[in-house]
Amino acid sequence: MSIREFMRHNFRHFNSATAVEASEAYATHLRSGGSMMVTLAGAMSTAELGLSLAEMIRRGYVHAISCTGANLEEDVYNLVAHSHYERIPNWRQLTPDDEQKLLNRHLNRVTDTCIPEEEAIRRIERAILDEWTRADRSNQQFFPHEFFYRILLSGALKKYYEIDPKDSWLLAAAERKLPMVVPGWEDSTTGNIFASHCITGNIKNVHTVRTGIEYMMALAEWYSQTSPKSSIGFFQVGGGIAGDFPICVVPMLHQDLGRRKIPLWGYFCQISDSTTSYGSYSGATPNEKITWGKLGKTTPRFIVESDATIVAPMMFHYVMDTLQSKASAKKQAPTTKSRERAKVGRSLARRS
Repeated sequence: MSIREFMRHNFRHFNSATAVEASEAYATHLRSGGSMMVTLAGAMSTAELGLSLAEMIRRGYVHAISCTGANLEEDVYNLVAHSHYERIPNWRQLTPDDEQKLLNRHLNRVTDTCIPEEEAIRRIERAILDEWTRADRSNQQFFPHEFFYRILLSGALKKYYEIDPKDSWLLAAAERKLPMVVPGWEDSTTGNIFASHCITGNIKNVHTVRTGIEYMMALAEWYSQTSPKSSIGFFQVGGGIAGDFPICVVPMLHQDLGRRKIPLWGYFCQISDSTTSYGSYSGATPNEKITWGKLGKTTPRFIVESDATIVAPMMFHYVMDTLQSKASAKKQAPTTKSRERAKVGRSLARRS
C-alpha cells in the first residue's frame, strides 16, 4: 500500500481528511500548469524534512522556497555533521543542570536533537567565510542562500558529507537553482557569525550579504514574471516570518505598486498548530487573508491543524504518488495510432 493509498483509506475525517484534500489540490494545481512555493518555519531542517522535500524539489514539484535562516543553515549542518548529533529521548525531563552540561559539551539543543558546534556550526563558518571574504574583496553582493549554493556547488564540503546527499533539500535546491527568500536571516546562527566578522573588520562591507528589503524586491520581480504564466500556490509549513514575509508580496504589488492585473496566490495550505486567538497571524484562518488581498474567495485553501513533522512528509509523498501514478497512466494510455494498429491486428488474426 502506497502512502497515498494509506491516507485515502484511513484519513477520512477532521484534520486527516483536510490533509488528503489539500494534497489532492496540490497535485491538481501542478497538473493544471501551476507552480508552488513552499515555506519552512520552525526547525524543519533539523527534523530532517529533506528526506521527503528534496525529492519533491528534484521532481519539479516545488518551484520556490521561503525559509528561516535557521532552516537554511541547519540542513547543511545535518549534511556535514550528522554522526555528531545527539538525540535526547527524555528532553521534557531535562533540568537546568542537564542543560548546562549540554552547553559545556558545545551541544545546542533543538527539542530532542543537539547540534554539535564544532563539527556543524564552525565547519560551515570556515567554508562560508571564504566565500564572504572573496565577495567582500571583489565588491560583490549575494543573498544568504546564494552563498550556501556556492559552497555546496563548489564541492568544498563534499568530503564531510555524512548523510546521503539526496536527502539534503538545500543541495537539491542548489542544483536546480531554485528561487529562494530567507527573511530575517540576521537572527540565524550564520547571520550572527556574519555580524561578528563585520564587527571585527574581517568583512569590510556589511552589504556583502544582501537581506530583507532586497529579498522582497527580488520576490516581487519573480512573482510578477511567473504568475501571469503559471498560477503560484503557497504551501506553508508552520507559521512565522517564513510564511508571513512572502505572502505579502501580492498585496504589495496590487496596493503599493498599482499592478492590479497580477494574479492572487492560486492555492493555499498551511500546516500549523497555532491557535486562532490573540490576533496571531500564524493561527489566522485562510479566510482572513482574503481581506488583506492575498487570497481570493475562490482560491482553494486549507489549514491542517497538526504537527508538521508528521503531516508534511506524508503530504509530500501523497503528491509524489499522485503525480507519478497520473504520469504513468498517461504514458501507458494507448494513442489513436496504437489503437488503430491493434484493431488491424485483431482483424488480421480473425481472417487467419
